[in-house]
Amino acid sequence: MTNPFQFMQQVRSEVSKIVWPTRREVMLTTVMVFIMAALTAVFFALVDIAIRGGLRGILSAFG
Repeated sequence: MTNPFQFMQQVRSEVSKIVWPTRREVMLTTVMVFIMAALTAVFFALVDIAIRGGLRGILSAFG
């Protein structure tokens, strides 16, 4: 077990090893996430429309 002073030195040492992303990297990945979310939403909306149309067709054939 280490004393608090050594612990704080180790924490500072580990924190200094962190590589933080640049503002450009953060903006780029944020835009990519929004684009992928929009594409996923469009995909599932189209799948929902297709399933709904199929079910309406089946139900109207038997109804």
